[in-house]
Amino acid sequence: MAIGYVLITTTPSKEHEVYNALSKIEEVVELTPLFGEFDLIAKIEAEDLNRLGLVVVEHIRSTAGVVDTKTLTGIKF
Repeated sequence: MAIGYVLITTTPSKEHEVYNALSKIEEVVELTPLFGEFDLIAKIEAEDLNRLGLVVVEHIRSTAGVVDTKTLTGIKF
């Protein structure tokens, strides 16, 4: 299993819309609004790194209102 944390920057005033859209993605297991440089952080769990990458590119980055993302990947011990 692959785990990723995605730091998300949104268009100003679109935070709620992006939050609602991302919360419907099956692989997004946690979603938290933030103050500061980033607007949201999403924890993603996928069967492998390839699937994790597809979720980020095809679902998160393509969501209306998402301006930028930074993805950190990890592993389960």
